[in-house]
Amino acid sequence: MSVESKDVLIGVGLRHPHFTDVLTQPKQVDFVEVHSENFFGEGGAALSVLNQVREKYPISLHSTSMGLGSEQDIPRHYLDRLANLARSIDPFLMSEHACFTWGQQQGQLIHSGDLLPITHTNASLDRMCEQVDKVQSILGRQLIIENVSAYIKFDQSYLSEAEFLAELSRRTDSKILLDINNIAVNSMNFEGGNIKQSVNDYINILPINSVAQIHLAGCTAALPGELVVDDHARPVSDQVWQGYEQALQRFGPIPTLIEWDNDLPEWSILIGEANKARHIANTLFDRKI
Repeated sequence: MSVESKDVLIGVGLRHPHFTDVLTQPKQVDFVEVHSENFFGEGGAALSVLNQVREKYPISLHSTSMGLGSEQDIPRHYLDRLANLARSIDPFLMSEHACFTWGQQQGQLIHSGDLLPITHTNASLDRMCEQVDKVQSILGRQLIIENVSAYIKFDQSYLSEAEFLAELSRRTDSKILLDINNIAVNSMNFEGGNIKQSVNDYINILPINSVAQIHLAGCTAALPGELVVDDHARPVSDQVWQGYEQALQRFGPIPTLIEWDNDLPEWSILIGEANKARHIANTLFDRKI
């Protein structure tokens, strides 16, 4: 497809060990992304740092505990804290995952502590649409919904994840956060590991105007016979970089984030990954320097 030449916004996930770097180093990325739940407390050092960061960088709020696919309602106290944070920080993007996290055990509401997969059925779609509509109404903002790494496949699913997210986006006016590494992980675990084909099949189902952000990450190689785990502990792989280029070719200049959560490298290495993404995007869109 032909796309207009335009800069791509490149960001990195900001974690606690890099707070000093992001505030003292020259600006080298276009935005940073933080996990919303880490800043739910009223006052405190973390929120103070985030307010300083937002004076220098646009902020993307990425949530991990909402559980939009849960049968249980998202606790109102959670949504109130998220809404308060959004009002304070004024993020340019807000995102969550197409998963479930909330359930009940012996009549008590519990949180899984993980991003658990859902069945891709019309019933699950109806429930998630209901949840997304509710959250967007409370926040007064559009949500961006991320595909997930799933370590189990459900026989009940008759929609693909891409079909599920495309319809969710259409019905709720939400957008999609396309995580290329999650597609790669699922490809290696369940689809034979032809990542290029898996990415191609996935992105061609999504409407061109449905994707609002891209995530890139790396993961530890699995031992023979083991599942690949999306641990965000390594540089982006060559296959995921190739998948990134495929996604840009289809969706155009989409804001892109490098995620690295475990075995954190030095800030300079994280910035190096961001620079790789920028180089790929600039080369693809023939940016004139």
